[in-house]
Amino acid sequence: MSKVAEFTTRNDLPQRVRTTIVALLNQQLADVFDLYSQTKQAHWNVKGMQFMQLHELFDSLAGTVLGYVDMIAERATALGGYAQGTARMAAQHSTLEEFPAEIVEGKQVVEVLAERYAQFAASTRAAIETALEHEDQDTADLMIEVSRDIDKALWFLEAHLQG
Repeated sequence: MSKVAEFTTRNDLPQRVRTTIVALLNQQLADVFDLYSQTKQAHWNVKGMQFMQLHELFDSLAGTVLGYVDMIAERATALGGYAQGTARMAAQHSTLEEFPAEIVEGKQVVEVLAERYAQFAASTRAAIETALEHEDQDTADLMIEVSRDIDKALWFLEAHLQG
C-alpha cells in the first residue's frame, strides 16, 4: 500500500500500532471491496438452471460484504489513518484473483466465488492474529465479526457444490 496519511487522534493505541493496523485494514479494505465487486459481477452475469436462486444468493452475500467495506474503512480512519477505498485503489492493491469474465454458468460461478471467499477468510483470520499481537482488541473484534460472516457465506457457496 502507498504511504498512509496519519491524522491526530486521542486514541490511546501507540502510533506504531495504529500505523501497522491502518495498513492491515487498508489491505483488508482492498480485498473486501474487490470481493464485493466480484460477488456483484457473479450476481449480474450468472446463467443456468439455478439462475434465480444463485442470483438472489449472490445479491444477499454482496449486501453483507458491502457492510464490511464501510466498517473496515471507518476503523482505519478512527485510528487516525486514511482509508484507501476507491475502486481503483482496491483494484491496485487487492490480493484476490480477478473474476474470469468468461465464467457465467452457475456451478462454475459458485466455484470461483467459493475460492475468493476462502481466500478472504484466510486473510481475515491472519488479520485477527495481527490485531491481537498488537493488542488492538477492537480491530480483532471487527475482524472476528467479518470472519464469522465470511465463513457462513463460504458454507452457503460450498453447499451448492456438495452432494
